[in-house]
Amino acid sequence: MKGTKNKKTFCKVPAYHDSDIKKTGRFMFRVRQQIGCEGINRLVSGQNMGCSIGVLDTGVAPHPDLATNILAFKDFVNQRQQAYDDSGHGTHVCGIACGNGTLSNGRYRGIAPGTKLVVGKVLDHEGNGNIENMIEGIKWIIEKRKAYQIRILNVSIGVGEIQDKTRQESLIKWLGNAWDAGILVVCAAGHRGPEQDTLSPIGRGARVITVGCHDGEYFKDKPGRCETYSGRGSIRSSLRKPDLVAPGTEIMSCNAACTRRKGRYINAYIKKSGTSMATPIVSGALALYLSAHLECDNDMARKRLLYSATDLGEPWYKQGYGMVNIGRLME
Repeated sequence: MKGTKNKKTFCKVPAYHDSDIKKTGRFMFRVRQQIGCEGINRLVSGQNMGCSIGVLDTGVAPHPDLATNILAFKDFVNQRQQAYDDSGHGTHVCGIACGNGTLSNGRYRGIAPGTKLVVGKVLDHEGNGNIENMIEGIKWIIEKRKAYQIRILNVSIGVGEIQDKTRQESLIKWLGNAWDAGILVVCAAGHRGPEQDTLSPIGRGARVITVGCHDGEYFKDKPGRCETYSGRGSIRSSLRKPDLVAPGTEIMSCNAACTRRKGRYINAYIKKSGTSMATPIVSGALALYLSAHLECDNDMARKRLLYSATDLGEPWYKQGYGMVNIGRLME
């Protein structure tokens, strides 16, 4: 894996599966129905959500569905000033969390449309990154939390085992610092499953909300569904990890390669699969909840999120508390 010069690569975007867009209109709609969100996010779309989402990823493109959402952008890889995404992963993640669906008449809107974004580019065009950039990104999010009302940090990044445990512990410590600063850290379970004890190292601790992938009754016979490779916790752990699951197979969202030709936008959306896609669904759910409960601290919000989840009847080390359920969360 490639990384910044003279710095070891530590993480990368988990592998995902791009494919041609078929059966348009089905993908995000089925997700909203499945998690009890349909109808809820229409009530808050375009309103001041009262909190913003920090995203550390490959960046964000000024896609029409996201252009008005971007509060701040910082590039820790190439030190460019304007928002961009030379990979596409970060833009897709941001669209799932809070894209407003402008180019699809709302069809492909995200979970919490209208929520503002504070985006740090910590991964390069191939989705690779290093610990140093990631930590600097976390520090920046903590520093800007009050100015931009950041209450959630989305980390859709896969981290493998790091031989230098001091560096790994430093990264985990800074994620914990973000949590202690009042930011709900939401991270991907990773793609090392389906065996037990295959969670991304940053998802094993108590001061992060770890999201696995499960599509419920959808794609049951699909060999490549994300449930088959989503990272698992351990039956020996005192923590129920992952904390919960969300849909992550063939999620339609914003395409960084969207272009305008002769007055029309083309390649506006693309579908991808993985725990990276499940994670911003939970971040969006928390944004909806906090918009109505700004007084909630992290522990209260986390308990409400987990206790309102739908039990899928799966082992704890696979589903945690179950599937995120925004309908129950917002009751």
